[in-house]
Amino acid sequence: MPKNKGKGGKNRRRGKNENDNVKRELILKDDGQSYAQVTRILGNGHIEAFCFDNTGGKKRLCHIRGKLRKKVWINQGDVILVGLRDYQDDKADVIMKYLSDEARELKRIHEIPDNVNITETSTNNNDGFEDVVFDDRHNSDESSDEEQLPR
Repeated sequence: MPKNKGKGGKNRRRGKNENDNVKRELILKDDGQSYAQVTRILGNGHIEAFCFDNTGGKKRLCHIRGKLRKKVWINQGDVILVGLRDYQDDKADVIMKYLSDEARELKRIHEIPDNVNITETSTNNNDGFEDVVFDDRHNSDESSDEEQLPR
């Protein structure tokens, strides 16, 4: 077999994302676009989002386009820019995801309503398990068969 002479695989050629800390220009909506907040992740590249339209808002099924699909992770509560469809009013396409500081800036200049909750995405992934208290009575030697654990 030939000796491996490469420097790594496909992921190495793809490169590291070193533009994370670069401040990008705030992109505002154009005609046929709207701001939205993600309400549910549906899977298979689809999300449900509440669009902040002129009509007071509407829930739409949004499709994450291929450019964003595996490169930009969209979570529940994120503020996104969607392109509205002329032929389907209840569907839209995700154009970009705003970072939390960009979403706060949109809120400050009154592009999105003031009642929108913008939360910082946390890297702590305990999922609320820090409040769980375990009962060790069933593991102790002094526990008897008569003592019943609450169900």
